[in-house]
Amino acid sequence: MSSDANGRGTFLAGAAAGAALGLAVLLAAPATALAAPVTASVAAPVTASMTAPVGGALHEPPHAHTGHGQDSVRYVSIKGCPSKGGETRPCGAWRVVMHSGARGTLPDAQTIARDAKGRKAANVAAPVAVSGNGRRLAYFTKGGRLALRTLGGGVSLLPGNALPKVAQYETALQLSDDGSRLAVSFTGDKARDTRVFDTGTGERIGTIPAAYELKGFSADGGEVLAGSEDDEGSQILVAYSDSGQELARVTPPQVIASNGPQALSGDGRTVAALAAKRRLALYDMATDQVTARLKVKLPAGDVGMVDWTGPSQVTVHLVDYKAKGYTVSIAQIDTGTGKVTIRDRYALLKDTFVFAACGG
Repeated sequence: MSSDANGRGTFLAGAAAGAALGLAVLLAAPATALAAPVTASVAAPVTASMTAPVGGALHEPPHAHTGHGQDSVRYVSIKGCPSKGGETRPCGAWRVVMHSGARGTLPDAQTIARDAKGRKAANVAAPVAVSGNGRRLAYFTKGGRLALRTLGGGVSLLPGNALPKVAQYETALQLSDDGSRLAVSFTGDKARDTRVFDTGTGERIGTIPAAYELKGFSADGGEVLAGSEDDEGSQILVAYSDSGQELARVTPPQVIASNGPQALSGDGRTVAALAAKRRLALYDMATDQVTARLKVKLPAGDVGMVDWTGPSQVTVHLVDYKAKGYTVSIAQIDTGTGKVTIRDRYALLKDTFVFAACGG
């Protein structure tokens, strides 16, 4: 399992080796119009439906995180198909798997990533993101527009000029845990600032300098954690407000700098990092102190995501490959005691090429 250019929360799978209530809510209209930046016209909303649920729903228990409500998106997945050259490539529509086990597809979503001129890159999936609470999706439509789909709120498009003309495989989408913020970052030869949007209005509310790699939103979405290296190769962590105001800049100790993913608490100052899956380290950016080193015991698998999901709770997603396919385990760590609780565990669709899971 490895991360790809689609960003945090999206993982390669196949290339490396039922209740319908919630789904019906996801399909609900009306659409929501999103405000455009000052230089652009207001985006026209569109609505699109997902296909009806199919059989064979997963039987894992419903999500236990209270922020997810009655039902929410567990993950989205693209099927892997063999190509003439023998390589596996993404194919078909993005498939949505709800926590209830209901399934559907995103017929309006781009499957194959396109370059800056709109040409397909056959072996790369288009970017997609799921909010931490599983109630909002971000993706590119087949027409190339950035779309937001909300439980009970339809689909809205950001303005056509919301993003620069960049290849989709050089574009990463990240949603905050509550889905209220969307960050779009870019890779490639030309450095570009990360853009932060209010998903309720579509307004671009801030930017993060191109010199810093986006690491993720804080637990409440009010801050953004980013990082870089100084001239001597030491890691720098910077906390920004969602509007792009610098709040803190530090050179963290090695236990934080050399271990990741790193996650920022809702207080905008406490960073969590896992050391070799055996210890959770907490670091206060304001005082430049490691405030805790907790011994933890986590399930098998590679660490995919680390999120703060409460004032004293860090949630870890782990992906484990076995002969029968990939299994995702979601562990909650009490930052006061180090106690680990398994919140969820599920098997991915066996033909999955790439998938994007909800976060916290």
